[in-house]
Amino acid sequence: MATSRAAKKDLYGGEDPRHLPLYTVGEAARYLHLAPATLRSWVVGRSYPRKTGPGFFAPLIQKPKAEDPRLSFANLIEAHVLRALRTQHAVSIQAVRTALDYAEKPLGIQRLLIRPELQTNAGDLFLEKYGELINLSKSGQYAMKRLLESYLQRVEWDRAEIPVRLFPFVLGNALEDRPIIAIDPFTSFGRPIIISKGVSTAMIAQRVDLGESLADVALDYGLEEREVEAALLYERAA
Repeated sequence: MATSRAAKKDLYGGEDPRHLPLYTVGEAARYLHLAPATLRSWVVGRSYPRKTGPGFFAPLIQKPKAEDPRLSFANLIEAHVLRALRTQHAVSIQAVRTALDYAEKPLGIQRLLIRPELQTNAGDLFLEKYGELINLSKSGQYAMKRLLESYLQRVEWDRAEIPVRLFPFVLGNALEDRPIIAIDPFTSFGRPIIISKGVSTAMIAQRVDLGESLADVALDYGLEEREVEAALLYERAA
């Protein structure tokens, strides 16, 4: 698989597609079941009122190219992790930034939101600080940690500890069963696919919309009907 991925870099001029602009904010929000306005605030920042005049929260997610509004696959992972924090309560951009700085500076870890260290001591430091900043109880911090773990289990890292695959939730439920759908920047140009056959979820939805039955589509691609159903639920819930 590693060799195959290395060969596929030729399609991108030798660059790693994980760090290239691939997704509009609208597409990324749809794939992650996020409100576009929420994701946009994480990417471009947002203004807020204060006594001395308007203030501004700088973005939490840094696009690969300042002049290009599109996001990278790495940005998709960052937004996926931030979504875990938003599931139970509104994300405070300033609190997340402060907690990230607190966890990263003593450990020297950059971009913690896309690092597997988020599952270790660095993640504990981040969650503890974030919980303090938003006045979250100890039981609330524990629940947040468990929720974040369920999200991180949907991310696959390669040997270089860089995210290589995301297994998005079909209905946005952290308790969902084993993944059926994947987003892989080395496959189908980073569009969602059915893992078992590499079939585009959008294509499956399009064929069913044109009148084909789930059974016929499943037979045509060699899929189980539950995989076709998952693709439809994912596309229509997005």
